[in-house]
Amino acid sequence: MSFRDITALALLAGLAFLLALVLTEFPYTNGSLNGIGQSILALAPKEVGTANIVTSVVLAYRGLDTLGELIILFVAATAAGMVLSNSPEEEAQNLQPLVRFPAAGFVLQISSHLLFPFLLLLGAYIIVHGHLTPGGGFQGGAVLAAAFFIPVLTSPAGPFSHNVSSLVEGLAGGSFIVIGLLGLFGQGYFLAPLGSPGIVGDLVSAGSLPLLYTAIGIKVGSELAGLLARFTQT
Repeated sequence: MSFRDITALALLAGLAFLLALVLTEFPYTNGSLNGIGQSILALAPKEVGTANIVTSVVLAYRGLDTLGELIILFVAATAAGMVLSNSPEEEAQNLQPLVRFPAAGFVLQISSHLLFPFLLLLGAYIIVHGHLTPGGGFQGGAVLAAAFFIPVLTSPAGPFSHNVSSLVEGLAGGSFIVIGLLGLFGQGYFLAPLGSPGIVGDLVSAGSLPLLYTAIGIKVGSELAGLLARFTQT
């Protein structure tokens, strides 16, 4: 039996174990976790000020988990970028990267540039309104990545800069951690909401949570755009 077969069997065994937990309703038999959900639904609008309760959970009540998700995405994008990037010998010789895909036709190139501002606006809207409606930094960041990647897809030799993308990603990730640490030192736990919750449903509400979603959206967008660009520029 090969290593791949052993890995597949271990994965299937883990999935079977999780399925068994769900079917036996363990550890939900006493209903205690249902009470936690009801408490969050009742307290989140007053404590955090979000109309979208998912935002309260992602950016306040389980902030460290969200930080872990961002770290996983960063590690995955970094590893994929290292695999797809040029070798040190090519970098040392200042060789231009080979373009894997040819440029698209005139109509597709113009269409991609026309779509760019609309996708940019849509992504920003989803991010900014993440504390009010379904959406937020991860979803809006994916739309922002598409806005920057579509022009690269139609013109692989375009002006997309991986250095700028990495710089923006680092600044956004650093901002997220700084805001989280301010909450830790000010309120006693990481990503504690800063400022007044405001009025539920208003655009300017939920304290620092919109700023966190903005940082997440920019970070996710720059990571995904840089990763996707690597697939067309090797």
